[in-house]
Amino acid sequence: MFLAWKEIKHDKLRYGLITLMIMLVSYLIFILTSLAIGLAGQNTQAINTWEPQSIVLNKDANINISQSKIMTDQVQKMDLNQKKSAVIGDTPVVVTGTSQKKLSAQFVGLNSQQYIYKNLNLTSGKQATKPHEVVVDTQLQQNGYKLGDKIKLNSSKTKYKIVGFTKNAKLNIAPIVYGSLSDWHQISGLDTSIAGNAVISKQKLASHNTQLHSYDVQTVIQNLPGYSAQNLTFSFMIGFLMIISLIVIAVFLYILTMQKIQNYAVLRAQGIPAGFLVRSTLIQSGLLVDMGIIASLVLTIGTIMALPAAVPIQFSIPIIGLTIVGLFLTAMIGAIVPSLMIVRIDPAEAIGG
Repeated sequence: MFLAWKEIKHDKLRYGLITLMIMLVSYLIFILTSLAIGLAGQNTQAINTWEPQSIVLNKDANINISQSKIMTDQVQKMDLNQKKSAVIGDTPVVVTGTSQKKLSAQFVGLNSQQYIYKNLNLTSGKQATKPHEVVVDTQLQQNGYKLGDKIKLNSSKTKYKIVGFTKNAKLNIAPIVYGSLSDWHQISGLDTSIAGNAVISKQKLASHNTQLHSYDVQTVIQNLPGYSAQNLTFSFMIGFLMIISLIVIAVFLYILTMQKIQNYAVLRAQGIPAGFLVRSTLIQSGLLVDMGIIASLVLTIGTIMALPAAVPIQFSIPIIGLTIVGLFLTAMIGAIVPSLMIVRIDPAEAIGG
């Protein structure tokens, strides 16, 4: 540790540049990881707040809530527990305000007797109790919509009154507009023979019908449009960055080791064991990586705090922690390559050369 730290303090510029490079690579990985978490969260925020164990859909709906249709007589045969199960209607809409910009959203119709309606976490306002009253995600509030505003959905002339705002209400990245199932029937143009798109349940629920199928929540989430492809893309990007960082760190440390080869040769000639020098090199690499990661964490947190709320970015301590472990191990692997050179040093040849 003493030798490693002494060398860093002696040549601040050289080691400072390496630390800067590690910091920038780590910062990029942390930002991409936080964006991936944020985007994934906006796909599933609403589903997570519903806390379902199973979701019943039409078996021909390709595990897609919006494409599913469940008949009223099918729901009646399920004998649902209102405190643990809820029928929802889901349809995409365009929200138009008086002076605010248009927003794409998801209209979700709820039964006021069922648990999703009763468990809505309101940040302001009240529950929708009358026809054409809606509770909307706070993203609309960020875009200038206020309590009492009248909005139109799609091309309908019917006006809906915003009576409440709720947080964490997004599905497929679109903010949710919660209303009644009767309003959902009107907006989607469906009659009352169709109960809704899905049955959401906090317990394992059997479909009780050959036309329906009960799925676990992770299966439904993985089949959300674009969800798996988006996560896979970010995973590959982060993975490639890890590999690039390994190569870059290995190259920089290799160059540093080559520049100090005669110094190591002198130490070897004086009887310093190769193992001591290898450990010193690895400790030095660890110190550089630690300083780079700490600086990048501070920069990442500052960036997230400075970004507007509209940017889907989320700092997850467990996932960032795993990323840090991955970066540290990657850097240590990169440091092993130049360290092997120290073991092979021939003092007489190195000093003479």
